[in-house]
Amino acid sequence: MAAKSANLYARIEPEVKKQAESILSALGIPASNAINMFYKQIILNRGLPFEVKMPSSRPIDINSLSEEQMDLELEKGYSDMKAARIKPANKVFADIRNDYNL
Repeated sequence: MAAKSANLYARIEPEVKKQAESILSALGIPASNAINMFYKQIILNRGLPFEVKMPSSRPIDINSLSEEQMDLELEKGYSDMKAARIKPANKVFADIRNDYNL
């Protein structure tokens, strides 16, 4: 194993740093080790080890819908409910938080 002698300086958002370090601490992984793992994954993948792209869709902004469009969206929801294509609300909100990093 090579000696660790190179330094990396990066500016990141304080809240991002705080949240990430809290998770790393719970896992018992120092931030420097996590960064080293990330860099090794970049090398192994010959690029970022995850997809970087815009989400394919966004939640509908109901304020921008006409009355007819709103009725259509409500009908879609009603049809899904009748066909048992539903999820519990807590699962929906968890998916939204996960999908949009909230």
